[in-house]
Amino acid sequence: MHPATAKALTHTALWVLLVLPLFLALLQARGSDFADTAAVLNWLGRLTGIAGLTCLLLAAALIIRVPGFDRLFGGLISLWKIHHRLGAASLLLLLAHPLLLAFAAADVSLAAAVDTLFPPGGSLPAWFGWGALIVMMVFLAPSFAFFGQPEYQRWKWVHRLSGAALLLALAHTLMVGRTLPPPTDVLLWLGLTALAIAALAYRLVFSRHLGRRRYRVAGLAHPANNVVELSLAREDRPLRYRAGQFVYLTPYDENLAAGYAEEHPYTLSSSPTEKELRLAIKDLGDSSRALQNVTPGSLMRVEGPYGDFFPERFGRELWIAGGIGITPFLARARHLAATGATADIVLVFCVQDEPRALYREEFEALARASESFAFVLHFFYREGTLNTAFLQRHCPDFAERDAYICGPLPLIALAKRLLLSGGSRSERIFTEEFVLL
Repeated sequence: MHPATAKALTHTALWVLLVLPLFLALLQARGSDFADTAAVLNWLGRLTGIAGLTCLLLAAALIIRVPGFDRLFGGLISLWKIHHRLGAASLLLLLAHPLLLAFAAADVSLAAAVDTLFPPGGSLPAWFGWGALIVMMVFLAPSFAFFGQPEYQRWKWVHRLSGAALLLALAHTLMVGRTLPPPTDVLLWLGLTALAIAALAYRLVFSRHLGRRRYRVAGLAHPANNVVELSLAREDRPLRYRAGQFVYLTPYDENLAAGYAEEHPYTLSSSPTEKELRLAIKDLGDSSRALQNVTPGSLMRVEGPYGDFFPERFGRELWIAGGIGITPFLARARHLAATGATADIVLVFCVQDEPRALYREEFEALARASESFAFVLHFFYREGTLNTAFLQRHCPDFAERDAYICGPLPLIALAKRLLLSGGSRSERIFTEEFVLL
């Protein structure tokens, strides 16, 4: 099946699962649900509860990280974006749920509205609902940009509260839900819960045995003073991957200053034809800084591969890279050199100055050896920001090529804007960005 077709079918299936509970609720609606403003608010309150729980369960189901599964969504980054949007939508909908019910009850009296929010006598279902909301606010709030960039490992640990929120929200719904027809409601919620539990079980238990492979650090190279390229030799099953994909790397070097047994995503810089894995890692935090001097021979666990940046075959392509975003292009260029595949590629590497032009000599050597590969450096300090005139000068037919962009978010946004204004079609522009939170 063509990747675009598989992606379209996957998104369609996801939309069906999202809309199905709402559709069933609409079929169950009666005229009395729309008799007056209070009735409409009450019905909307119940509907937001259904929609919020659906989003929460689907968000939990999409935490699964089976290598290859992410390609159905266009790569793991795209899958994570859907997961984040579903999580944010579930929080907002479930916050609106009790408020709408209270507004509906306010038509009777203020006391009725307060009792709706906080039922007298310690109603267990109501407190299950409030417990789910409070837990959700604790583990979801750090994901919103309003609170700033969270610390990655702490964010991961706090996210484990999602299981408690799921159980509380599900118990609340099963105890008080009356909008969906029985037994459809129980079957629907248990079916979505089964998906979420399966994803959690794989993530927390089975992935340790099925998805991870043992490697040893075979060598280190330093193409720049803040970048290390690790070479890893396998100890068990080889990792099969495509050039440009990434993995989660977990180091077990007790000499590390930080990051011991912590997993972090890094792009593979090697060609799939190589016996060893190579990963280019820039000093961007405590863990990546510690890896600059990892002990040779130390154990590494590798999980993956993930991502769907490049197609398997080469074509007429424009590559635009910035900073350490050169890594997937490095892997694809090495694969091109190793296989001698037919291609027509222009690489534009945007950097501040000459010392930041990682792997310059290797790219220039490939350009000299192949007439189908052109390497262009863009220096910000000399030429300012990337612009259409620069692209037209070095790649006059850029609007007719498939364009691949990887680097800092401002560069990705700028490059997309330049390409679209220059006549490129959006469906021929592909980006890779590591914003996993």
